[in-house]
Amino acid sequence: MLHSLRGAVKTYPRQFWLLFIGMLISTTGASMIWPFLMLYVSKRLNLPLTQSASLLTISAVMGLIFSFVAGPITDRFGRKWVMVISLAVNGICYAFMGFASTYTSFAILQALMGAFNPLYRVGADAMTADLIPKEQRPEAYSLMRMSNNVGVAIGPALGGFLATQSYSTAFFLAAAGMITYSLLILLNAHETLPDHSTAGMPVGQLLSGYQKIFRDGRFMGFILAFTLTSMMSSLMWTILPVYTNSQFGLREDLYGFIPTTNAVMVVLLQYLVTQQTKKKPMVPMMALGAAFYMVGTTAVSIFSGFWGFWACMVVHTIGELILVPTATTYAANLAPSDMRGRYMSIYGLTWNVASGIAPLVGGYLSDHFGAVTPWYGSGFIGLLSLMVYLRLYIRSRKSTEEPAVIGS
Repeated sequence: MLHSLRGAVKTYPRQFWLLFIGMLISTTGASMIWPFLMLYVSKRLNLPLTQSASLLTISAVMGLIFSFVAGPITDRFGRKWVMVISLAVNGICYAFMGFASTYTSFAILQALMGAFNPLYRVGADAMTADLIPKEQRPEAYSLMRMSNNVGVAIGPALGGFLATQSYSTAFFLAAAGMITYSLLILLNAHETLPDHSTAGMPVGQLLSGYQKIFRDGRFMGFILAFTLTSMMSSLMWTILPVYTNSQFGLREDLYGFIPTTNAVMVVLLQYLVTQQTKKKPMVPMMALGAAFYMVGTTAVSIFSGFWGFWACMVVHTIGELILVPTATTYAANLAPSDMRGRYMSIYGLTWNVASGIAPLVGGYLSDHFGAVTPWYGSGFIGLLSLMVYLRLYIRSRKSTEEPAVIGS
């Protein structure tokens, strides 16, 4: 693994490593907050889980709307400035969240973050695809996930400690991480937008290009399957901390080690797992990852202590190691270079849709049918996702255009 990483350092351009380091800094700050956000809001505002979860729905709906704009803007104006603006606005929102004391103020901040998040995500995915040749993208996206998860390994453990002392400090550190990354991109990155005719095309004309994407049956089938899978992940990340705390008294400082385990596994294993999964057909690999998601989230229903919940996260993370780099590469490979921003924006919608629906549904099930029922619901969602992956695989077997493996 170390030999492969040393080779990657020599092979990939300097700007890729700028993104790698910036991701680490910003994720460390942000991950001190987001695993505990619903718990924080529920306690601070004394709200039922459904209403607290609606804040995430507000953010997701705004992300859903603005993802359609993020793609054309990224294809028209370039990757760099949309990333800088997105990171700066998110940093400012984190800073103000430390002072928020009403549902309305949290809702406004979540709406702003939801609107600007897609700009960074689409810009970063497109910039990585611009910088890295197709055959090297699986490893590149795996390395970016490793960077992200080093931050997640550090952030929740530190954030869980800070949460028992002062949430305000955690909010300000999250803001500092985002703004630092924004400055790194501003001062050191160069624009990577390919020299296509779309660079001078009006945004309105670029928006019409979505019609072509929506007619792409393979891509849209993948989007449906991955959205269902992401709903299981969203439940794991948003409902689990509230569930473990309210039902079993698991404190924030102890719970923080559960997301940290996820991050450590990704850091240590992602590159090695990707070296194996890239040799396999993509759709079956995504289905296998979804199956691990289903088992990991559904099994939460049978446990009542830290180690049981920790084991569920381990199983969930195995699915993540298999699924996420494969899915990102699959989306990037299907995208024509002059429509890369728009394809990646639709791919980014999967998390917006999932995080908009899943926490709200999970909160409703918990409030009205019992705290354990969101995990039964996750099992049902998992079965649906596997059915869609199966249909996608059957269709891909009939298509001569579908690459058999990631590197094809």
